[in-house]
Amino acid sequence: MTLHRRSLLRSSVAAAGLLATQRSQDDTKSVGVSESDRPFGPQSQTRFAANIEMWWRGIPFLERIDAAAALGFPAVEFWPFHNKDIDAVAERAKAAGVVIAQFTAWGFRPGMNEVKNHAAFEAKIKEACGVAKRMDCKLATVVGGNDVAGVSQTQMHENIIAALKRVAPIAEDNDITLILEPMNIRVDHKGHCLYGSPDAVRICREVDSTHVKINWDLYHMQISEGDLCGRLAEGFDQVGYLQLADHPGRREPGTGEIHYARVLRQAHDLGYRGFVGVECYPSEAPLKSARRMAAAVRW
Repeated sequence: MTLHRRSLLRSSVAAAGLLATQRSQDDTKSVGVSESDRPFGPQSQTRFAANIEMWWRGIPFLERIDAAAALGFPAVEFWPFHNKDIDAVAERAKAAGVVIAQFTAWGFRPGMNEVKNHAAFEAKIKEACGVAKRMDCKLATVVGGNDVAGVSQTQMHENIIAALKRVAPIAEDNDITLILEPMNIRVDHKGHCLYGSPDAVRICREVDSTHVKINWDLYHMQISEGDLCGRLAEGFDQVGYLQLADHPGRREPGTGEIHYARVLRQAHDLGYRGFVGVECYPSEAPLKSARRMAAAVRW
């Protein structure tokens, strides 16, 4: 073998190794998965929405919609809308046959737990309703806010109630449901003012709108309070959307302590038929993680 041919061979082997590494990492597109081998699809007992901020992070945002469709996800979700080409997202999702389950309309800062931010909150919700309609999306997440120095938790929660009452007619007129998300303060969001289900349920019952409900993230609830099935039953009248991740690690179901087959069956028995957001970081290449998850959530 000539030196030139050896050099080419080494280059080819190195390139193949690099390609294999790239395919095994988070940017795997799952291209070539046959329809019958897709982890999610018509056979799934639960309709899942892949969070495309956390899955396929190594590829362009719009391509993540195609990657989700390739694994059989019927829907996707994402975080802020202001840094996205919304029309392109809507077009790409329609072409892929994927629904936009929900997105974030209002984040951590500035907090709606301060009255001074309520006018800006109202303006943003009006904008978000228009964005949701462009994507044929019916749900938008809102976040309460981090602790405010010198303000009690009780008062911050009252301010959240006032903010949501202010925008509830806007949501109702646009037929967009705002979903308030409680976080956890033990692991991910120290210093956040709203965590666990009792306060979130009380807030939404006080607002008393068909279009203001809870983004019930089972991962956050597990860390904050446990008793997932019991708490879900107690507050089910205020559930607008479910999300999941396993704990510890915020990885896909099947990697941690949560018996998601039991929890999702409970949600189904209670009457939940909406999408379940897969807001977790895959522990391996997306196809492998999706297969692990599909096995762990089957009931």
